[in-house]
Amino acid sequence: MKTRVAVIFGGRSVEHEVSVISGIQALQSIDAEKYDAFPVYLTKENEFYVGDEVGNIESYKNIKNLLEKSQRVVWVKEAGEVHLVPYPKKLFGGMKDQIVDVALPVVHGTNVEDGSLQGYLKTVGVPFAGCDVCASAIGMDKYLSKAVLKDNDIPVLPGYAYTVQDYENLDNLISQIENKLGYPVIIKPVNSGSSVGISVAKNRDELIDSVDDAFKYSCTILAEKAITALKEINCSVLGDENGAKASILEEPFHSKDILSYEDKYMSGGGSKGGSKSGGGTKSAGMASVQRKIPADLSPERTKEIQEYALRAFKAFGCSGVARIDFMIDEETDALYFNEINTIPGSLSFYLWEPTGVPYGELLDQLIQMAVRRARREENTTYTFDTNILNENAFSGTKGVK
Repeated sequence: MKTRVAVIFGGRSVEHEVSVISGIQALQSIDAEKYDAFPVYLTKENEFYVGDEVGNIESYKNIKNLLEKSQRVVWVKEAGEVHLVPYPKKLFGGMKDQIVDVALPVVHGTNVEDGSLQGYLKTVGVPFAGCDVCASAIGMDKYLSKAVLKDNDIPVLPGYAYTVQDYENLDNLISQIENKLGYPVIIKPVNSGSSVGISVAKNRDELIDSVDDAFKYSCTILAEKAITALKEINCSVLGDENGAKASILEEPFHSKDILSYEDKYMSGGGSKGGSKSGGGTKSAGMASVQRKIPADLSPERTKEIQEYALRAFKAFGCSGVARIDFMIDEETDALYFNEINTIPGSLSFYLWEPTGVPYGELLDQLIQMAVRRARREENTTYTFDTNILNENAFSGTKGVK
């Protein structure tokens, strides 16, 4: 019997549309002889839908029409199995319950990649591929990530976090950033992705605009010194706590001070020196970025970045496939960790294909790692026998924490 895999994409995130592309790419690349894979669309209202049209990229040109043709479902665990149950359930006819053996989340950004969806799946009790709750949450938070990396001797740029309370006194916030970092400075939402809300400021007016924009996407923002002579290098890592390996490196090209959303998803170009495959969809997602594969680096620098990527992957406690982005200051040749994508766009398949790992095999490894983790967790004790709720024990528990 084939393993039944629910490929989840979408979600309440600024990267919703990108997730749809990545998810359908994955769906079309899973080995159909080994897995019974089906799409599960998570709307921006956090509702799950299944149906024939959900796996058709063209249907997303009209979401309202798509949902009318699809079936809303809820996750229910019964008799040790997780089911997708139609909601509301019809008394006669309609869709039958769909059993899920493994979930493959292909989601990006806040509310889905940050541990929220992972926590939900864990509570429901369905095995899922990729990072667990903790690694997902820390990986999404750019400020917390710095703390973990510093403790593991991985170089990061100095950064300062500011909240909406700081934003209430904008003049003071701006002065703090100027005094601590000077110009140019880069401002980011602390937990967003795909370069949304990220910009470089070269003077006070631009800084005010950057801060205003970043707070549209997060309640906390991060300020860092911007690198003017910037080279970006990305490395994917595949594995879990039992072992991991690093991919070849890529150098993505950008049209502005940073790699923008448009550079990532709307450039319309293929890769330079690498795969141009888009997994079968008309939109190739991150696979369409203008990039050089492999990156033009010395063997020594390449090895250094790969080793840092592996160390970061382990420090965060990651599982599955992640993409870790680095920055090189070409004026000083200094190397810095930039960020980790615990569920990277297109699952970074284009960094693995040149090494002899086709997309289908990459997905197979992700699913198998999810199954192994579920088996390990079955042997973990999550209960502790106690009589504290026995009526005879209540007399001694007043004020006890």
